[in-house]
Amino acid sequence: MQTNLTSGSPNFNRTMARLAIPIVLQNLVTTAVSSADVIMLGFISQDALAAGSLASQIMFILNLVYAGISSGTVMLAAQYWGRQDTQTIEQIMGIGMRLSILVSAAFFILACYSPSLLMRIFTNEERIIATGIPYLRVVSFSYLFMSISQVYLCTMRAIERVIFATAANGSALVLNILLNAVFIFELFGAPRLGIMGVALATSISRGVELLICLLDNVNARIIRFRLRTLWMKNKVLSSDFLKYSLPAFGNEIVWGVAFSMYSVIMGHLGSDMVAANAVVVVARNLGTVACFGIANAGAILLGKSIGACHTETVKADASRFCRLTLIAGILGGIVIFLLKPLFLQMADLTPAAQGYLNIMLLINMYYVVGQAMNSAVICGVFRSGGDSRWGFICDTIDMWGYAVPLGFIAAFVLKLPPMWVYFLICTDEFVKIPFVYKHYKSYKWLKNITREFV
Repeated sequence: MQTNLTSGSPNFNRTMARLAIPIVLQNLVTTAVSSADVIMLGFISQDALAAGSLASQIMFILNLVYAGISSGTVMLAAQYWGRQDTQTIEQIMGIGMRLSILVSAAFFILACYSPSLLMRIFTNEERIIATGIPYLRVVSFSYLFMSISQVYLCTMRAIERVIFATAANGSALVLNILLNAVFIFELFGAPRLGIMGVALATSISRGVELLICLLDNVNARIIRFRLRTLWMKNKVLSSDFLKYSLPAFGNEIVWGVAFSMYSVIMGHLGSDMVAANAVVVVARNLGTVACFGIANAGAILLGKSIGACHTETVKADASRFCRLTLIAGILGGIVIFLLKPLFLQMADLTPAAQGYLNIMLLINMYYVVGQAMNSAVICGVFRSGGDSRWGFICDTIDMWGYAVPLGFIAAFVLKLPPMWVYFLICTDEFVKIPFVYKHYKSYKWLKNITREFV
């Protein structure tokens, strides 16, 4: 037992690489799409860039919903995969799909029929609101497509079909970039659609992604989505899904809406701050792309080991996983530093916006390390053992008891300069690190949450 705890899984590095590399590549493609959107919207105008950035906050929030549902799906599916219980995994996917479709339908109705209301949450500048309305109406159709594809793909990752999931998602995202160019630059005789072209490219590419998933489902041999699982009643499994996914869902919402509040704060500090933030988000995503890929892989690998009752190796594997994430976070900060000149030229910004962006990039060089470590441990290690509740409580206190009030006070009460406001907001990840470490060392998160179903 002591030997196993010291050495961990004998194939840990190989398995981690097999799972993490495709996910990292997918995250890179996702970041590339975000970068392409920023670059191409920047070619249209700074107002289009600002409007697209704020309107995309709706997709950001919806992605957090998908992340919460996916977390519940992966937490349960990975452990049942360790037991090779494929029938239960299909039921888990059906439960996740039902929730995803209901939430996405609500977002679709709001974005399609009340886009002005949504835009006014993030800004009070009428020209930005007017620019963002057609974007939201067109992009809202992608929400319906993603409601099915995202749950299907996360289930495929949970059963270690990460290459297929990456290929499906990556193909759609590459198509998104190509269609952006077609609709913005009038390639192949296409009309010049401006910001609507970016939205249309997103909806078409997500439709193609869904089509790939449906075609794969027809030929699936191990796990298949069956319509009857949408209405199948398994009270025990449904209760487990809600027990583990709702805190994860709440965690993503608490964290994500707080991040949206950051955008609200910056949106009221002027369009220069909004435009600079649109670029720095791309830089931050690039800096954390490897870390989040490793976190997703770690949740699958550790969850499978726990479900297979190989708990004697999990502590050592979790420790190796955290060290790997720290290294990836430091490298992410170095990447932001090296690519700083490129980010400064990514969009046609005003001198004031460029000045903001220069300082924001320096802040994010260290911010990505804290974000990477906290996300990897909370979303990877803790959730592999079904512990999603602790992260929910931690982020609720940290974001809403500390960071968001601090940001509003700094911006609207003390009226500090924009860069001081941004700096104070970016202390949120470092405040919670001691508490995350303490919970990690308690090992209360390490639990087998599977059941026997007859």
